[in-house]
Amino acid sequence: MKKKSILDLYKMKKEGEKAAWMTAYDAPTASLAEQAGLDMLLVGDSVGMCVYGYMGTNQMTMPIQIAHTAAVRRGAPNTFIIGDMPFLSYQVSIEEAVRNAGAFIQQGGADAIKLEGGRRVTPQIKAISEAGIVVFGHIGLTPQSSGQLGGFKAQGLTADSAMDMFADAEAVQQAGASFLLVEAIAPEVTKIIRDRLSIPVYGIGAGPHTDGEVIIVSDLLGIFEAFTPKFVKRYAQLAPLMREAFSKYRQEVKDGVFPGPEHV
Repeated sequence: MKKKSILDLYKMKKEGEKAAWMTAYDAPTASLAEQAGLDMLLVGDSVGMCVYGYMGTNQMTMPIQIAHTAAVRRGAPNTFIIGDMPFLSYQVSIEEAVRNAGAFIQQGGADAIKLEGGRRVTPQIKAISEAGIVVFGHIGLTPQSSGQLGGFKAQGLTADSAMDMFADAEAVQQAGASFLLVEAIAPEVTKIIRDRLSIPVYGIGAGPHTDGEVIIVSDLLGIFEAFTPKFVKRYAQLAPLMREAFSKYRQEVKDGVFPGPEHV
């Protein structure tokens, strides 16, 4: 499998081929995703909720994100990988933002980074891009700042909110971002953003009018059971199967069935 390049992804937008990508946090999952032909993998700070059991993402740090990004790279050497910049890794200063973005490339093996925010992070986007790093912008429902949004709520539902989304999208592109992720934005607003921008616009919970879709792997597989967003489609229900397997193993150990003679 040949790794997608930025040119491939732009060609896909031009030709109307959607990019299919998902999150991954470990090497085995990344390897299976690569075998399945996923176009990209995002090492999202959602690892905080899906792996570490936090109620949000803001507890994630650079060392945690870099370690998971490196693991995903080892598992998927031929897949385009995006490292997700965690809370306070790019907000403190522009210099620190560039340094931390570079760490995803140098230490994590990422092909690009993603950071949340529209107009308020355009200086960081510009500086990181000018450092030669591919940037994914992320607007709409931005989990790291969800408290300011009143929680995990859809955006672009009012005229004022839609205008904010348009301004953010255009500012992110103008600052030098190569891609844009829109999350939980009204579908009609997403369509306008996609049509206005020259860069690929990807979505999660933003309707069908995008250049591609990303999904949380734990949602896709039916492992994460704390809550299920309305926009999620489960392609498997692994949680019940895992519980059954754990229970069966426990019982066989208790009953002396495992290990048996064939396991020696």
